[in-house]
Amino acid sequence: MFTITRPASNRVDISVTGPIDSATMRRALDELIAASDGVTHGQMLYTIPEMVWPSIGAIGVEFAHMPKLFGLLRSFDRCAVLSDTGWIKTIAEVEGAILPGLAIKGFTLSERAEAEVWLSGGSA
Repeated sequence: MFTITRPASNRVDISVTGPIDSATMRRALDELIAASDGVTHGQMLYTIPEMVWPSIGAIGVEFAHMPKLFGLLRSFDRCAVLSDTGWIKTIAEVEGAILPGLAIKGFTLSERAEAEVWLSGGSA
């Protein structure tokens, strides 16, 4: 399940829990694209309490949305990833190193306050 909110004009928050099938992925990506409309110099807070692998169908839906998702990346400057799964944070930071214009930093779930400071331009 994805929960996508827009708590500020330049911020989108995503939380991922539970199983992810193709219908869930389609709905989540449509919601993410809609929530990101009009965002400039945005911030994204991505919370992944536990990793649940998406179904093959969900991965197919994500690939079909890739052109829109890459375009959406230009709307955001920073993305904080909250997870207690070490490799998720590492992969997020590697993605940040290869995606131009988007800084991505991983934090543990208990470091939410530090993530918020970093998202707002501070150093954490």
